[in-house]
Amino acid sequence: MLLLEKYGQHLPLNHQAERFAREGAPLSTSTMADQVGAAVFALMQLYRLIKAHVLAAEPLHGDDTTLPVLAKGKTDIARLWVYVRDDRPFAGPAPPAALFHYSPDRKAEHPRRHLAGWQGILQADAYAGFNELYAPDRQPGPVTEAGCWAHARRK
Repeated sequence: MLLLEKYGQHLPLNHQAERFAREGAPLSTSTMADQVGAAVFALMQLYRLIKAHVLAAEPLHGDDTTLPVLAKGKTDIARLWVYVRDDRPFAGPAPPAALFHYSPDRKAEHPRRHLAGWQGILQADAYAGFNELYAPDRQPGPVTEAGCWAHARRK
């Protein structure tokens, strides 16, 4: 329940603690944070398997979307990056999967780090942060750009 509300409903732990207290089950935010940390640790192996599966694909779709994050007295705009493997349109046998990464900003270092050991075909928007991936001298090899028609026609 802590994970669902924290990550699925974007309900901060302090708000959850207030609700639990109203329901007669006081829990400190530090106790809940420990529980979230333990759950994340337990799920890390599953994350690694999903990451390996997604990055084993030659074609990937990459994108990012804005993510509002509560900050003291304001809302910051962070990013949720997603890399999708879906071989079904090409009659591939591998099941589709998505790999998500969070970042507090949209700097080019994030996709560069996310895809550091990967090479293949990347279908993405015209975000300049992907450009370093397309460099011919990139190691372990260049990524082939598969541009997006919706973004290409805007230029």
